[in-house]
Amino acid sequence: MMQKSIQLSEQEATLRQLLLDVSEYIGTLDGCSRPVLRFTGGWVRDKLLGTGSKDIDIGIDCMTGFKFGTLMNQYLEQPEAQAKYPKSVLGKLAKIAANPEKSKHLETVTTKIMGLEIDLVNLRKETYTEESRNPQMEFGTPEDDALRRDATVNALFYNLDKSEVEDLTGRGLEDMKRGVLKTPLSPYQTFKDDPLRVLRAVRFASRLGYRIDEEDERAMGDGEIRDALKLKITRERHQALQLIDRLDLYHTIFTDFGSDSSNAAKTDSWRRAYDQARAFDLGGPAGNGSDRSTDVIKGILLRNSDDVYHMWLLCAFVPWARALPPAPTKTKGKASLTPAATAAREGIKTDNNTVKLVDNAAMHLDNIVQIKDTTVDESPQTTSPLKRKRDQTTRETQGMAIRQWGPTWRSSVMYAILTQITESPTEDHPQLLNDYATLLSTLKDLDLLEAYQMKPLITGDILSKALEEKPGKWMSKALEMVIAWQLRNPDETDPDAAITEVMSRKKDLGLG
Repeated sequence: MMQKSIQLSEQEATLRQLLLDVSEYIGTLDGCSRPVLRFTGGWVRDKLLGTGSKDIDIGIDCMTGFKFGTLMNQYLEQPEAQAKYPKSVLGKLAKIAANPEKSKHLETVTTKIMGLEIDLVNLRKETYTEESRNPQMEFGTPEDDALRRDATVNALFYNLDKSEVEDLTGRGLEDMKRGVLKTPLSPYQTFKDDPLRVLRAVRFASRLGYRIDEEDERAMGDGEIRDALKLKITRERHQALQLIDRLDLYHTIFTDFGSDSSNAAKTDSWRRAYDQARAFDLGGPAGNGSDRSTDVIKGILLRNSDDVYHMWLLCAFVPWARALPPAPTKTKGKASLTPAATAAREGIKTDNNTVKLVDNAAMHLDNIVQIKDTTVDESPQTTSPLKRKRDQTTRETQGMAIRQWGPTWRSSVMYAILTQITESPTEDHPQLLNDYATLLSTLKDLDLLEAYQMKPLITGDILSKALEEKPGKWMSKALEMVIAWQLRNPDETDPDAAITEVMSRKKDLGLG
């Protein structure tokens, strides 16, 4: 139920008075105007809804948040302030520096006051250009700041001087009363400027139990907006996945809506996966593994932009990695998709190639982990005959595995890495990456990276004549025997030797 006015708690009232005292103090300083202060955004909305919030953004009309915070510290050193407020009233100021490359052109500050999480920010105006979807920030009026926000109900201010709610969009209070989520400006332009606002709108509508305005909903479904959202997620993959995670939107987007198992996807530790993907992609702060292991993994699995794109795509479906597959049906035909692939097909309506990529990765996950563990556990042999025997066995096992994993095996191994990152304690991540580097180095040393492309030395017709058998079901198994023999004997090129291998194992083929 929406309230018509805001009743401050004792804690909030003390905060208001402190801020007003700081404002009065600043007004007495040379070269400084007295700032007008407002509680902004989500805190106002939540107070009107009767839920309250411990996070408060404070909008300042004539200076940066950092300058205001610095002058607040200065005020609290004055004798009259020390007599009125305890020394511990203000926590440490955490400065967020200007960063024009990320559209942060003005300094802000986060701090804690009387147990409340406070952001000190100047009122801002955003300007977008066709060249960049990152806005240019500059000082703005209260109206500018309200109109730049993603929804009218999030654009309400509480003026500390007047102790009253300001609805500068002219419809925030009415939209709240009606339970409608609406952009302050044209929804088409709002979503085109920042397509990720579509995700935020869905999140707020879900959280508040509001319906999305019809015009806004039409804009969300516009082809240009959808394309812009896809492009935004592609260019800013880590930010997009982080936002989806933080706004608790995963099950809204990456879900099989026709299934009752939407909660089978586990997102508790998903952040580890997209942080690690960022580290692989950009050298981000995940900091797992040695430089050598990271270089090996990237050198083999991330050869080009397509491999990087597939890594981010698969990262989105890591939460589905351990979801139980549906019960098998008696209907003949194609095998059931893995839950991850079903979520890709039904949740984001992706193309068949992407569904297959996700399905292969999820299907072969356990086998990849097993092959990796076996490779790491095998102790190196020192004598040549034993080492050659080991290499023959390893080469056959791993080569046949890669053939089973198929042409997208690199992406499947990356999926396994990201999945195991989410399942392992942080302190184990360096060793985990070292283990995968060992697997990949072994595959490279044994010349198996392209094993999925191997062709048998002999054809089925040649085998049929040599064995004096009619073509039949035995032939595909016989040709796999030839491939396995070639993997064990990479230097052999004699077709007769391959035929001899198959003839010696006729019983295994069910032949006389």
